[in-house]
Amino acid sequence: VRLQASGGGLVQAGASLRLSCAASGRTFSTYGIGWFRQAPGKEREFVAAIKSTDSTTLYADSVKGRFSISRVNAENTVYLQMNSLKPEDTAVYYCAAGRPILSAMRSRAMYNSWGQGTLVTVSS
Repeated sequence: VRLQASGGGLVQAGASLRLSCAASGRTFSTYGIGWFRQAPGKEREFVAAIKSTDSTTLYADSVKGRFSISRVNAENTVYLQMNSLKPEDTAVYYCAAGRPILSAMRSRAMYNSWGQGTLVTVSS
């Protein structure tokens, strides 16, 4: 499956953005999708994930309650709604596809297809 992330931009603290991850291929619904982010000088970190089977979601503690991940399989798209953005959310955001079990969805190694990334910049 090939992925393309979009929706990033420059916003002020407290604003909202919705990122999209569009996938090609007819097997999209069978993949779990994760969002990761990488800030300058830092390692890529887990943000959120959604399973393929029952759309169970998982979030990093740093975004819980502010971000929401969802999927529309008929559109081959996963969304990341980001509210109450903070300057520390500034990063390049990547979506990834894989078939990990729920407990492994925080691990980058469990994903074998990655999108190109979209930049989110939050000013204070």
